[in-house]
Amino acid sequence: MAVALRNGRVLVDGGFRDDVAVLLDGERIEALVAADAPRLPDADIVDLGGATLLPGFIDLQVNGGGGVLFNNQPTVEGVRAIARAHRRFGTTALLPTLISDTPEAMRAAIAAVREAIAQGVPGVLGIHLEGPYLAPARKGTHDAARFRVPDAGEIALAASLDNGPTLLTLAPERVPAATIRALSAAGVVVFAGHTAGSYDELRAGLAAGVRGFTHLFNAMTPLQGREPGAVGAALEDDDSWCGIIVDGVHAHPASLRVALAAKPRGKVFLVTDAMPPVGSGDPSYVLYGETITALDGVCRNAAGVLAGSALDMATAVRNCVRLLGLSLEEAARMASTYPAECLGVDDRYGRIAPGYRADLVLLDAELQVRRTWVGGDAG
Repeated sequence: MAVALRNGRVLVDGGFRDDVAVLLDGERIEALVAADAPRLPDADIVDLGGATLLPGFIDLQVNGGGGVLFNNQPTVEGVRAIARAHRRFGTTALLPTLISDTPEAMRAAIAAVREAIAQGVPGVLGIHLEGPYLAPARKGTHDAARFRVPDAGEIALAASLDNGPTLLTLAPERVPAATIRALSAAGVVVFAGHTAGSYDELRAGLAAGVRGFTHLFNAMTPLQGREPGAVGAALEDDDSWCGIIVDGVHAHPASLRVALAAKPRGKVFLVTDAMPPVGSGDPSYVLYGETITALDGVCRNAAGVLAGSALDMATAVRNCVRLLGLSLEEAARMASTYPAECLGVDDRYGRIAPGYRADLVLLDAELQVRRTWVGGDAG
């Protein structure tokens, strides 16, 4: 039997509607119909109680969750635990993210994601390889001892996930343009990040196939009057994408508002850069052998360097509304529609429309998650 979600404020392509019901047929949205349509008695009706129904959130940078760090547990069960932890915060699709590591760890992580997708683990979309082709001067908490320049074998490895998208973060000044072109030609979505490159080097990277910027403002050369740096290249380029971490710590709200003003609408999307404390009662985790503890929701290593975040996507959406002054509609699209477009999966993810996956999140008046559907399953 079909399921009809009614009596809600629904975000559709034209904005919010309170006069439609959303019909689900298995994993897909079958139709949007009038809330009082005669057909509804034939469906299993779910009363949304006037709450707000949004497309499920899509997070392209998730290092961990539920007490699991992907680097430390690159297995199907590790992936499952991370996706399960983020689901409670409205994330219905994500990229488990491997921080710079060995070729063996990369191989294991890609294999785990491939098998998780094959098994239909809810919420697993593809993989994000954040490094190891990065700049030591902008390493953040990455282990620079694991940095290297990819050879032909590693290009093939990085592009080897064959049942989901791959996002790869690299420093363009550290990787030959021919390698960036080869990765792009193999279907990898290449982003610049953890880069010490100049404006000119970032422009060259964009010309070679870089399509976006990982956690804009963080771990990259800043915008200055005489040297625009990576940030200047990102803000100037109309075609590239920018992921941003809206936690009030990684970047000042004013800086984020400047980025939103500079970029075309739809080119800035939300990421969490989440670590194991998200969805876990334990604020501590181990990264490269060092125990890190989230204090007041902020993850830093012993040197005081930010080590990912304890941010969830629902909180990021609320922060967009409360810290950046965005409408809920725009904040929701930054968490769903825009990342889907970035990955090229916007023909089936990121909208409440017929034929799209029934990935949905229900928010109350305080923008807290009340229910999440992944592929039509409310869990």
